[in-house]
Amino acid sequence: MGRYIDDILQPGEKVLYSSNLHWVIYTRAMGAWILAVGLVLLTRTTLNENLVLFLLASAAVVALVGLYWFAVAWFRRWTTETDVTNLRVIHKTGFITRKTFEISVDKVASVSVDQSIAGRILNYGDVDIENMGDDKLKIETISSPLAFRSNITAR
Repeated sequence: MGRYIDDILQPGEKVLYSSNLHWVIYTRAMGAWILAVGLVLLTRTTLNENLVLFLLASAAVVALVGLYWFAVAWFRRWTTETDVTNLRVIHKTGFITRKTFEISVDKVASVSVDQSIAGRILNYGDVDIENMGDDKLKIETISSPLAFRSNITAR
């Protein structure tokens, strides 16, 4: 399966910038795995066999939940594309059901970036794109949001 952008490029259209969701979307999964490791390490502090079994079972459940969260985040990241070409801004999500937002660069009214303190440090944030009509697109947790905005607004 190729990239969506490669299938829809118009003649003379060039990709200027591509971005993806930031790796920070995996933090819930990483937190669950850290908790699972902590529960396993707690088994070393007790001699009570029932408590050891409970801690190991809890660690297994938490690890499975972490695996599920990882798979969901990976699939979301894999099926999301955000690109800026010399003619359009294109955002696609989904695999079987697809949702796309395409706007001509000439019709972009404003692009705003919202970054938290962690977002500034790790270089991720949310980008709001408004066109001259009523359409508005919010792209959440995108990598390098300032570079993405610059590639839209710099003409």
